[in-house]
Amino acid sequence: MSKADTSVSRATVYAENIGGIAQTEVDIREGVTVLSGRNATNRTSFLQSIMAVMGSDDVTLKGDADEGEVELSIDGDTYQRTLHHTNGSIAFGGDPYLHDPTLADLFAFLIESNEARRGVVQQRDLRELIMRPVDTDEIQAEINRLERQRDEIDEELDELDSLKEKLPSLEERKRELDEKIETKREEIGEKEDEIESVDADVDETREDKRELESRLDDLRELRSDLESVRSDIDVQEESIESLTRELADLEADREELPDAPMGGHEEIDREVSRLRERKQTLESDVSDLQDIIQFNEEMLDGEDETVTEALSRDDDPYEDLTDQLLESEQTICWTCGSEVDPERIEDTLDTLRTVRQNQMSEIREIEDELEELRADKREREKQQRQRESLERKIDDIQAEIQERENRLADLRDRRGELSDEVETVETEVESLESEDFSEILDLHKEANELEFELGQLESELDDVADRIATIEDRLTEEDSLRARREEIGDELETQRTRIDQIEQQAVAEFNEHMDEVLDLLSYENLARIWIERIEKTVKEGRRNVEKTVFEIHVVRTTESGATYEDTIDHLSESEREVTGLTFALAGYLVHDVYETVPFMLLDSLEAIDSSRLADLVDYFSEYVQFLVVALLPEDAQALSDDYDRVTDI
Repeated sequence: MSKADTSVSRATVYAENIGGIAQTEVDIREGVTVLSGRNATNRTSFLQSIMAVMGSDDVTLKGDADEGEVELSIDGDTYQRTLHHTNGSIAFGGDPYLHDPTLADLFAFLIESNEARRGVVQQRDLRELIMRPVDTDEIQAEINRLERQRDEIDEELDELDSLKEKLPSLEERKRELDEKIETKREEIGEKEDEIESVDADVDETREDKRELESRLDDLRELRSDLESVRSDIDVQEESIESLTRELADLEADREELPDAPMGGHEEIDREVSRLRERKQTLESDVSDLQDIIQFNEEMLDGEDETVTEALSRDDDPYEDLTDQLLESEQTICWTCGSEVDPERIEDTLDTLRTVRQNQMSEIREIEDELEELRADKREREKQQRQRESLERKIDDIQAEIQERENRLADLRDRRGELSDEVETVETEVESLESEDFSEILDLHKEANELEFELGQLESELDDVADRIATIEDRLTEEDSLRARREEIGDELETQRTRIDQIEQQAVAEFNEHMDEVLDLLSYENLARIWIERIEKTVKEGRRNVEKTVFEIHVVRTTESGATYEDTIDHLSESEREVTGLTFALAGYLVHDVYETVPFMLLDSLEAIDSSRLADLVDYFSEYVQFLVVALLPEDAQALSDDYDRVTDI
């Protein structure tokens, strides 16, 4: 993988009142730009200026200024960031290059305090650093959404399978109804023939006959209406009973949910903020302690000759102390100049190492507490969503039950009214009957009954036909539902493996580039540094959980060529710095930071010797569009003359 292709070849940065800078403007060409100078020459402040206009908040204002500004011109566009002192903190404004600088802060702005770079030295959770830009909660929410869609489709498919099973019996019932209707119509035809035969022999007034027939028609319609109302009442009662059972189940589910604690989320957020502040303080202390321990170890080992040379000068007033430092079994303290036993310094260093280790242990405990708090918050939010969902369903069902009960009451009232009307019409029909009309009236009643029965059969046939048509329409959806379910399955697999793929890629990128860097820099007896991705049981608060961790391994070789496993603690400062920078590069490549962030910044590289530093800068430059490196003059001399140099900021 190499840096992204782009037509941009130059950028201009204007900065005012940033860090130690009063005002400056610097042109930066594509490739490597070396900021060469001694300490306190605003090299780091210029890097902060780039960070600020890119969107980072890890920036300071000039001590005597209340406001500052940075402007970046690149690719024909201009971006601006303003800084203001407000109530003891810095408020930011303007239009930066990035709206979210998380990736840049972690994997592109590799200054001394960079978390990814320091993660190796401080033995931080490397997996957490790589995965921090990945919104795992969003991924899980998407997985949950897809699972709900899949479950809904499964329910629909199960319903379609159930409908398929019902279809043969419905079609059989339709055939039976067609036969019964045909038979019933034949019976009605026969009955009408009888009525015509008898009617021809009966001498009656046509007016009386028409009135009787009219009341008989009324009676038939009333009975049909009454039967329809009774059927509606049965449907409403069954629906209310079903809804009541469903309501009871939902209320039982709601009762099983734990009560939400008052102010729970706010308390968790406050505790998370407190722990984060404590963690940042500890990390700063650990970094300072590491520097102190490293410096004193080098002084004890004689690696730093600066003090010795200073004490050895002919005109040095501490010449006697120099002699003692060089000849005596005692050691001259390089902070106060007094003579001390080297073992006392070793004891002090052991104490400092213990303090550092205790603080690192406390950092890990805080990380465990933070993870437990986040898990607790996620669980509470999940329960709250479940509670709200249940409440909505309960409210909807209660409203539907009330609506159906109102409808049921209306139907029962209507049933009573129709029953009264039927009774009234039956009485009127009986009053119209006479011995002369008895036979024809009986025939009319029988015909009315047959007509009523035919109407019921036809109504049932319509219902069965409608159900068959509905089922057949629904079954046309089956293919599309199954296709959608397969798509959701693929999407679920993608989401579920997304985190796993990022983790695997991160490990592969680090191991590949670490091998190449170590081969390039040729550290003595350092064979390999690599990361293993393992599942490990870790303690999160009071719980033991399975968690993916990145375990870093150090492999060294003996003079005979044998290999053995070492630890991060035994790496030299140079080896640790190179490992941290390579880990940051792995994150830079895994998250494709080069696609959105044109700059990579390097600072505080004094622990790496000049020749190796030159090779390391060459290696990093292959992956970055603008690589800006702050170096001391003696280190800058080792870099290629083709690189741009900025010596005055």
